[in-house]
Amino acid sequence: MFQKKWESKRKGVFEPQESSASKQRKINQTGQQHTHKQKLQTPRSPSQRSNNRDTEENEDQREKSAAKSPSKVKTSPKKAPEEHGDHGRPFIKTSSLFRNNPEIPDVLSPAVNQVKEKVFTSNTFEELNLHPHLVRTNLNIVLNVTSMTSVQKKTIPVLMSGKDAVVRSQTGSGGIPGLVHVNQISDGPLAVVIVPTREPFTWIVPGVLMGGEKRKAEKARLRKGINVLISTPGRLVDHIKNTLSIAFSAVRWLILDEADRTLDLGFEKDLAVILNALNVTGLARQNVLLSATLTEGLSRLASISMKEPVSIHVSEGSEDTVEACPQAAPQALSDSYAMPERLQQHVVVVPSKLHLVCLAAFILAKCKFEQRQKLIVFISSCEAVEFLLTLFTAVLCVKPSTASTKHTSTSLNFYRLHGNMRQEERTEVFQEFSQCKTGILLCTDVAARGLDLPQVTWIVQYNPPVSAAEYVHRVGRTARIGAQGSSLLFLTPSETAFVDVLANHNISLSEMKMEDILATLMKDERFKGRGKWDSKRSATAFEQEVRERATVLQTDFENYVHANNESLQTAKSALQSFLRAYTTYPSSLKHIFHIRSLHLGHAAKSFGLRDAPQGLGSSITTNPANSKDSKKGKDKAKRYCKCSEVGQ
Repeated sequence: MFQKKWESKRKGVFEPQESSASKQRKINQTGQQHTHKQKLQTPRSPSQRSNNRDTEENEDQREKSAAKSPSKVKTSPKKAPEEHGDHGRPFIKTSSLFRNNPEIPDVLSPAVNQVKEKVFTSNTFEELNLHPHLVRTNLNIVLNVTSMTSVQKKTIPVLMSGKDAVVRSQTGSGGIPGLVHVNQISDGPLAVVIVPTREPFTWIVPGVLMGGEKRKAEKARLRKGINVLISTPGRLVDHIKNTLSIAFSAVRWLILDEADRTLDLGFEKDLAVILNALNVTGLARQNVLLSATLTEGLSRLASISMKEPVSIHVSEGSEDTVEACPQAAPQALSDSYAMPERLQQHVVVVPSKLHLVCLAAFILAKCKFEQRQKLIVFISSCEAVEFLLTLFTAVLCVKPSTASTKHTSTSLNFYRLHGNMRQEERTEVFQEFSQCKTGILLCTDVAARGLDLPQVTWIVQYNPPVSAAEYVHRVGRTARIGAQGSSLLFLTPSETAFVDVLANHNISLSEMKMEDILATLMKDERFKGRGKWDSKRSATAFEQEVRERATVLQTDFENYVHANNESLQTAKSALQSFLRAYTTYPSSLKHIFHIRSLHLGHAAKSFGLRDAPQGLGSSITTNPANSKDSKKGKDKAKRYCKCSEVGQ
């Protein structure tokens, strides 16, 4: 019994069933079968009076009340079409979703000269002076790799010459070079690889140290001997201080993978401890830093850990890609990011109130009405991931109310991945999502780096990233090693300036219209509006039908959230975690992502809440991260969102 309960929480794959929201609609429909005379004669119950009080006037009153939150919303002069009488369906309050929203501006992405990197070359590994067994068995047979990528072609000869190197390559291009000469017996590891997060390395890891594993078992592996040691910074420092059997006297190579991410997560002091432990041996070693982005912090790390390093980067139209590494990262490189050549990048502008139904409609479009689609949806907090997993599996995974459907559909498989999960759960989810043909992975930025998840077709950034660099790493989970992929960035009308920020880094986005995404609901009869839809009707009628279906879906979400106190508190907790995460955007982006530009009532709607919880605005505005002395507060808020998502 416990196992079944645990399984359903870990992975949101449910057999088709009827949700409580659908049942509630049926009850409402039954209640509306009475004649007009019966409606006049039957006194209304308190619950009915409460439901009927939710008229347009009360809606306007709630909007005014919510507007007292730390924001002001510019409303559209257009009004929603008038609502008409019901035809066997509950009364739908279209105004609750489509009234009092800010105007949606046209998004014009500036023309940019996007940096491109050619992924593969015509050169084979046989051209290099590598051991025949390494080429024939490990690369050709086990990994099914024959041709070198561009970055491998540039990097491997430099490393074989014994020089230190700073390697910049697009994510998913095979940046980590193969280690050679590690087939000798030694006392302790010959190579140490430092990675920022503790996600699984399923087939390349002879020995791994990471948080979430038993320290005693790791000590036993260290005593037996590990030639190639891969570890997260925090856990390696733990063993340096507490494990006598760990020795670095034979280390010949140090590789810092995702080095910029390691610094962003605050591991600079841990890296200093590791470097000091390695330097004590006095043995000469080769150092390699790998990253998809070059930052000032990365250059500082290179200056203290490397000796005359070589900078390697691959970009289209650039012949001089191997050069001496300067003390500071070249401005042109740090400002421009190389994107996968076959990646199609999109942005959609969605008012806060419509965020939830728009995401749901997009998931239905790709994973219910299309075949072999795998989505990764990035969300800002662990609580929000858990909330959306529960909500979507309860509402979206139910069977249609009618037996017949005009559109072929498939079942929805939801997965979750975040830093508050046990390591065993994270590893199992990673493996299951890797092997599935279609599915939706709801995750935090713990999945933004270091994960090679095959055949991912779409990256959805439901909550915007904290930087352009983080955007690059998120979308790097698709279109890997020459494959095709797409990405979609959700922005509110007040956040559209982020498109210009990305353009400053030579990243160009094409706009996708919210209305086109919501139109997918026309394929799903579970959310049909009042009356029978006729495809020959006018475009205005079609728009109204889409709005009604979006409102039916939102009503289902709200009915589920408000069905009991537990689900209601879960939604409130997810909203609060979202708001706390929103306060952690860096000062350089505060003019775009500021807590005061959020309409708290509208944000609450995106969590299935009918109103913003009382006292929510004051609790956020008094957050230490918003005070003048905000350094400590920001660090605390950042730890809240990220510290549990990395390997300790």
